[in-house]
Amino acid sequence: MTGTGEEDEELLARAALTRVLEPGDPHGGRWLREHGAAGLIRLLTDRRAVWESPPGVKPERLDGYRGRAALADPRRDLAVAAAVGGRFVCPGSPEWPTQLDDLGDERPVGLWLRGRPDLRRWALGSVAVVGARACTPYGAHMAQTLAAGLAERGWVVVSGAAFGIDGAAHRGALASGGATVAVLACGVDVAYPRGHAGLLRRIAAQGLVLGELPPGSHPTPSRFVLRNRVIAALTRGTVVVEAAHRSGSLVTARRAQRLGRFTMGVPGPATSGLSGGVHELLRGEAVLVTDADEVVELVGAIGELAPERRGPVCARDLLEPGTARVLEAVPAAGPVSAGELARACGTGTDEVIGRLYELHSLGFVERQGDAWRLGPGKEDGGAESGTVRRGGR
Repeated sequence: MTGTGEEDEELLARAALTRVLEPGDPHGGRWLREHGAAGLIRLLTDRRAVWESPPGVKPERLDGYRGRAALADPRRDLAVAAAVGGRFVCPGSPEWPTQLDDLGDERPVGLWLRGRPDLRRWALGSVAVVGARACTPYGAHMAQTLAAGLAERGWVVVSGAAFGIDGAAHRGALASGGATVAVLACGVDVAYPRGHAGLLRRIAAQGLVLGELPPGSHPTPSRFVLRNRVIAALTRGTVVVEAAHRSGSLVTARRAQRLGRFTMGVPGPATSGLSGGVHELLRGEAVLVTDADEVVELVGAIGELAPERRGPVCARDLLEPGTARVLEAVPAAGPVSAGELARACGTGTDEVIGRLYELHSLGFVERQGDAWRLGPGKEDGGAESGTVRRGGR
């Protein structure tokens, strides 16, 4: 630890409080605001301190807080974290991402980190990619491709390191040599899920692993849900790739909406239950996205627009209206005279002949004596002829 004695005392107190308060505890957040971290620890550990049970907190619960505080050893936790390349940051430190302050009294007491990058700087250009654990191959492909595209454009991909979409997003960012952050519901020295132990090591080596809980802490169902608020607040926007109607990913997305962050969804088959939650979001305030360009258009700087999308442009689409009208009048089978075409088009024969020679030079029609017919392979009206694909802007 470095800095003034007061700074060290604040950091130690907050490190201790990560063993006392559950993530997102609004009572604890209010007490922190009222008493400060060091003051709160003194109130919880000094039995002589006069502190009646605060409003909304039963005496039994307050005793539970006191019991945890008595066992907290922040110096030991800091040493354990340092042994695995970790550290602890808290509000007021240079590395603290101030967007987490938007959570108010549910703001994390502090964050335990593993990895070398600066969290504050990385969080400023980050996007969350979350979704179902039991995802489909389509969902895994979309998450990995989306994350790789974001990482290649310099964006940090944030997710929860779970199986399914989370893991695919982390792998996509890592595979492209990009930046990724795993937000855990346990201690940063705990590999959870165990099947992602290798992935978490790679993330810690190339990016960041972070969590609110001190070293050695294990996840619980409620901690997963509370972890999602950190993902939502930390990032510029949240993309949901596959989620059923009851999904923790929807909790993340809706929290992001309430915090004023961008909320996006990748559509899937209407018959897939794993896309039902995403489609529900898309019917509300979420924005439909299909690739990294469309995500960056929302979360990036002014002018970072996704390429214009359009279908194939056929050669006949480029014809002038008068010429196209003559081509449409040529029957699919059998020859026709210029005079008959002129009557069908409601124009003069000389003009029709001029248009026919133009169409002949482009291969749409051919001459047969004094009559005209569609060229070889044009019996379908030329829909496939001369197909040209145009790129973006």
